[in-house]
Amino acid sequence: MLKVNEYFDGKAKSIAFQTATLPATVGVISPGEYEFGTTKKETMTVISGALTVLLPGMEEWMTYGAGESFDVAGQASFKAKADIDTAYLCTYQ
Repeated sequence: MLKVNEYFDGKAKSIAFQTATLPATVGVISPGEYEFGTTKKETMTVISGALTVLLPGMEEWMTYGAGESFDVAGQASFKAKADIDTAYLCTYQ
């Protein structure tokens, strides 16, 4: 069954589903700057657009474009900026 999630007054929305091996979400982040928290390890892959992130323990922002991925440990938070609508796929371990 699909579950719709909405964050930051509707500026980030995702749909949760189960892949063949892992739980996942697919979503879109509108332009803006956000801080997300994790409960499990997440692998986020940008599908369209670009996401600039400040990962835990890092001092420099990194930009990920379509087809690129990054990992975030569980029980952590990270900052993200989008200049255009950006679609992503996130899997959870």
